[in-house]
Amino acid sequence: DVVPGARAARGSGGGRNECSCGDRDCRSPGAHPLGFAPGVPAGATLDAAAAAWERVPGAAVLLPVGRSFDILEVSEYAGGHALVRLERMGLPLGPVAATPHGRAQFFVAPGAAAELPELLYRMGWDDADLDLRCLGPGDHITAPPSDLGGLGPVRWLRPPTLDTAGRPPHARLVLGTLAYVSHRAGG
Repeated sequence: DVVPGARAARGSGGGRNECSCGDRDCRSPGAHPLGFAPGVPAGATLDAAAAAWERVPGAAVLLPVGRSFDILEVSEYAGGHALVRLERMGLPLGPVAATPHGRAQFFVAPGAAAELPELLYRMGWDDADLDLRCLGPGDHITAPPSDLGGLGPVRWLRPPTLDTAGRPPHARLVLGTLAYVSHRAGG
């Protein structure tokens, strides 16, 4: 599924970004779904997707997290190093996105957000100061190449393929490496 997302515009007078949602006090300008815009279900026709975006030209493409995938997010620096290690180990990997504010987002099987505390505990990382978070049900991510909150486009570090897009790996397969590299990178 995809949903049209708000876009950010430079505020008048060079202040903070304004949001296309119309809320002058928006807490996340250009980085949330548009509540009034209908989503496009997976498998929809190109005509249906085009019609949805005709209603909100320029909207970002947002992906709802927690249905087909969850996200493990670390710094882009740690994510790049982890990606190299994981590929060398031959582990199954899903897509990995990089945000313009320096975060790497690893797509993993749904349920990771609920399992994360237990997984970290079992791996011995529960008391470590890690720059690692998990996004799950109720969260959205901005899909490449959409703009994220006026900061610039999101891009792929590892694009989806037909083999990996529908079957992201279980979090336990990549979490140990992400935690280790995140810890080594300084938290």
